[in-house]
Amino acid sequence: MTGLAWLSWGAVAAIALGGALLRSGSFGLSRLILLSLYTLLILPILPRQGDNGGVALALHLTVYLDSLFLIRPRMRTTAYRIMISWPGQWFLASTLLALPWSVAAAIHLPLPHPWVPYACGLIGLYQSLSTQRESVQLQIGNVPEVEPLQRLTYERQRQRTKSQAQKGSPRSTHHQSKKSHQGKRSFKIAQITDPHLGPFLSTRRLYAICQRIVEEEPDLVFLTGDFLTMESKGSPDALAEALEPLKAIHQKVFACLGNHDHEAPEIVKNALSKIGATLLIDEALVHETPAGPVQIIGFDFHFRNRQEKLLQVCQAAPRQPELPRLALLHDPGEFQCLPENEVDLAFSGHTHGGQLGLVSLGLPWTIVGLLTSLPDYGFWGRGRSRLYVHRGTGHYGYSLRLGVPAEESQLEVEYKS
Repeated sequence: MTGLAWLSWGAVAAIALGGALLRSGSFGLSRLILLSLYTLLILPILPRQGDNGGVALALHLTVYLDSLFLIRPRMRTTAYRIMISWPGQWFLASTLLALPWSVAAAIHLPLPHPWVPYACGLIGLYQSLSTQRESVQLQIGNVPEVEPLQRLTYERQRQRTKSQAQKGSPRSTHHQSKKSHQGKRSFKIAQITDPHLGPFLSTRRLYAICQRIVEEEPDLVFLTGDFLTMESKGSPDALAEALEPLKAIHQKVFACLGNHDHEAPEIVKNALSKIGATLLIDEALVHETPAGPVQIIGFDFHFRNRQEKLLQVCQAAPRQPELPRLALLHDPGEFQCLPENEVDLAFSGHTHGGQLGLVSLGLPWTIVGLLTSLPDYGFWGRGRSRLYVHRGTGHYGYSLRLGVPAEESQLEVEYKS
């Protein structure tokens, strides 16, 4: 092996061993797998960088530094993110996309356009640091039955500025729609899901999103889980600080837990308590809104025996006659485990909208949709029940979003009795 290879594999071993000893065995193992895969792919590529070799080596170093500092996790400064976190995670994610180029380099074949995966990664970096604002219209209640589970069309309009957002969903029209259509009620709902507070969603950015939600005066705010990352678990006050604007409308804020919230439940519960949000863990309540009462049922994330556990929750909290029944259900995969027509509309996240796909080009394809049976994003139906899968406020896991922008939506939900 070359000197670069020895140093790289030494860094992998040191980070994995140090992480296992100083943080946890699972952290050490996850870093070992991720960094080993990255190192296998990047080592054939680096020697071919020519004049860009110095820059490539600096970026290569940031990948290992970012993992090294995660051994002692905490929310980082903007300067750290600019110098270490963002370039390191962009370079790592782009290198994973560069698999064909790495194989070609390893067997000494020409490398046509080796910059392509890294250019795609830059697009992904931009999309990971931005949120697309939209206005969404959904109809529920007395709607046609559909079988089996399928994606439904719905109205969605992008909003580029605050003035456009207000024009696209004015409050006066919202109130008028509640009173002017017999047999119909309209609710204005905001949803935050999968913020994964950390490298790409700072406390300040989530705070601003929450401020905009308060300014829009929604009837309901739903927080559907997965609030933290490795970084934010080390800063237990960060989540409460980010959600603080919602305290002004705390009586409208309801939450459920996602799978990652079970890794640090006390941090999440304390943050929700500080802002006055109502956390629903396999329980339901009736809440009064300007458009009338609604029943809200919040499901925990269940790892096993989902159908049995969800049925037990539904039996313990039966539907209230004549009331819209809205569900907080972090994982859209659990939607099909619900008894048919048990809810009018479930709000989910979990998939990050598919995270990698062609949604930005107007096409419905995502990696989650192609490789799994999970509803990846958007509006879905089964029987008369409906499911809205939010693309996520943030993301986690694979370092970047690419072709699937994060979502910040105003949901206008019309209930037909």
